[in-house]
Amino acid sequence: MKPQIGELAPDFTAPVVGADCAEGATISLADLRGERVVLVFYPKDDTPGCTVQACALRDGWSELGGKARVFGVSVDPVKSHKKFISKHELPFPLIADEDRRIVEAYGVWVEKSMYGKKYMGTERSTFVIGRDGRIEAVLEKVKPEEHLEKLAAALGD
Repeated sequence: MKPQIGELAPDFTAPVVGADCAEGATISLADLRGERVVLVFYPKDDTPGCTVQACALRDGWSELGGKARVFGVSVDPVKSHKKFISKHELPFPLIADEDRRIVEAYGVWVEKSMYGKKYMGTERSTFVIGRDGRIEAVLEKVKPEEHLEKLAAALGD
């Protein structure tokens, strides 16, 4: 089950890389209490849709910067995240959820289907978490091309 608007966001601790994060750093949602946080769940580093989504966030960073701390989250390892950040000059950090605890806690580890084959994967969804640790907005199954606009609207002015 996905956490709903008004509910406390599930806490987590996981490796994080990029932006101003030190080598080998971890991040906990509890450490970010008092700040607005955006968790952008995406299926896989450097795939076409995820690249479109990440680069749109990068290109629209001036719209988002200062409104919230933005983190990408996928089940890819830190090494993959580092390559993705470097290749596309991403200004936001990425969280490595290799054990799938975060995607499962947020209800975005789901059955998917491609060419008739079913498999488990991450649903492209975004959660805006308020300073009080409660869910403010949920953007579900968002299209990569529309994500920045929807996120900017959810964050407001």
